[in-house]
Amino acid sequence: MSRLVKLGLISEGTNTWPLYVAQALQLFERQGIEVEVTLTGSSVEQQEELIRGGFDIGFQQSDHVVRAVERGADLFVFMPHGHAPELTLVAAPGIGAIGDLRGRTIAVDGARTGYALLLRRLLQQEKLAETDIVFKEFGGSRERYDALKSGAAVASLLNAPFDAQLLADGYTMLARMSERFPTYPGPVMAARRSWARDHEQDLLAFIRAYDAAHEWLLDPAHTDEALQALPPRLNLARAAALESLKNFAQRRRPVISAAGLREVIDTVWQAEGYTQAKGAPEKYMDLSYMQRALPARAA
Repeated sequence: MSRLVKLGLISEGTNTWPLYVAQALQLFERQGIEVEVTLTGSSVEQQEELIRGGFDIGFQQSDHVVRAVERGADLFVFMPHGHAPELTLVAAPGIGAIGDLRGRTIAVDGARTGYALLLRRLLQQEKLAETDIVFKEFGGSRERYDALKSGAAVASLLNAPFDAQLLADGYTMLARMSERFPTYPGPVMAARRSWARDHEQDLLAFIRAYDAAHEWLLDPAHTDEALQALPPRLNLARAAALESLKNFAQRRRPVISAAGLREVIDTVWQAEGYTQAKGAPEKYMDLSYMQRALPARAA
């Protein structure tokens, strides 16, 4: 009988493609676990449930983990999830520059968490003060996409496929965050240290299955099956899906380094105005589980 692992997602997109493949090919079951996936649409709800034990694993931004640990949670990063940051600042038609956002509403997940912190840094670089912008929380990528389509907001950071869909509809690309912040870490996988200690084999099994799905996606012979693994609810056109898969296969596996996490720590301290001493990266991250699960990759 498979052991249950509860996974919490904030939003979906092609960045979670290995998860869909692992489900379709039953790679988790081959490792002896059953993964129950819940889509929250909210980073706050996802993290609260992860801390409480409603979820065992969560995919999120690393600043969420840093902030939670500083508030007493025992969360930690155990594996990188995505490249950083694979987001596009998309604006409504007619907005041609970042400066045009002055006095307008930007849709975010959490106003002071995740990539909203990087968005604030970007706006500062463009000489826009925090008071020049209205940040409104809508939730995950789907909710922010809907906010732009409805006119409730004029811009947002969006991941694939939502950014591509809006751009195809005539919306404007104002910036790609991977170009503006190339060393900043991408999404990570996090868990509670207490759960990881008590369920080490489940965590190792999850890592192995997810990694196997990632490896499977890199083989061009699997293209048709990979496209079929994408959930229909993403409503992604075949051409856009093929382009996403091509980009996925061309990039090296995502990584997270101590230096990258220090950049996140610095960003959190600046955003929160913390006065306590900054923690070292190992306070928030332990990659030893990944190294044990994937010794060939760690070598």
